[in-house]
Amino acid sequence: MSQAATQTGAEVDGVLRAGGTWLRDGLAAVESRLRELAAAPAGPLAEPAAMTIAAGGKRLRPLLVLIAAAPDHPEATDGAKRPSAEIVRAAVAVELIHSATLVHDDILDGADLRRGNPTVVATQGREMAAATGDLLFARAFAELAANANDGQLRALSRASSDLARGELLQREDAWREDITVERYLERCTLKTASLFEAACRLGMLASEAGRAPREAITRLAGFGARVGLAFQLLDDVLDITGPPERTGKPRGADLLDGTVTLPLILARECDPDVAGRGLRDLTPPEAEVLCGRIEACGALAQTRQRALDLVADAKRGLDGGADGGRRTLLELVAQGVVERYA
Repeated sequence: MSQAATQTGAEVDGVLRAGGTWLRDGLAAVESRLRELAAAPAGPLAEPAAMTIAAGGKRLRPLLVLIAAAPDHPEATDGAKRPSAEIVRAAVAVELIHSATLVHDDILDGADLRRGNPTVVATQGREMAAATGDLLFARAFAELAANANDGQLRALSRASSDLARGELLQREDAWREDITVERYLERCTLKTASLFEAACRLGMLASEAGRAPREAITRLAGFGARVGLAFQLLDDVLDITGPPERTGKPRGADLLDGTVTLPLILARECDPDVAGRGLRDLTPPEAEVLCGRIEACGALAQTRQRALDLVADAKRGLDGGADGGRRTLLELVAQGVVERYA
């Protein structure tokens, strides 16, 4: 199996197989370029930047860029032609933005672990971590600027602004007991779904599909937004269920840092003990107990169902748009998001 397939995780291995050499070569090119950027001179920031990029991840966002830009016929993805440099740069830029937000999130959360490894803020301190995130943001836009595509720059700039707004909402909502489902969904749309949406836009704008009608690009962007929102809902379920060896962080880590998630909101509606338990001064053992009560009242099942409905809606949104190989790959990505949390 290719290095790219190994780094993305088992849930998207099927996508890479179905995408043929075109998709596998594209993701390998993304990984190669990320390593080049990590090795680029950056003084004292070189080590934490390289550490962040080397930590890997599912690479779902660059994968969406590549799929959105892929030829629409399955046989075309397994030939000698590889994704263009413009497509690869767009995918790299999206992943760099994602990596930058993780570094900054860890600062705000005071997180010690990310993907089971020590965070930059834990090993290098707040100032170095903030500068590392800023460096990754800067390199993302420098990479994308080389494409000389105003539409791509606007899409990624808008997503970056949404990410910042979403983070501010999360800080504002921390510890509160009056957060509604609608408020939560707004926050997740900004903080997570926006970059999935941008990934689809960038992919289409970097390919021949970029000359497609605007509604076709909007349709695919809508797919990305729904899948991204489902991804966040399921990630919040995983925070409650654990286990730490799978998530790389303590069970109930979001609860411990005051983040109000959908499972907690729903559990507060059905369990008076959960509703009466604030998050301030919550200890890890108490978080374990709270996680158990959230699960016992059915809040996790409700959250999963909302995510499944979003994925089904995302697939239906492809009707009349993407077809052939691209649609197959998009549906496999959506299914991979679901299966990761099964």
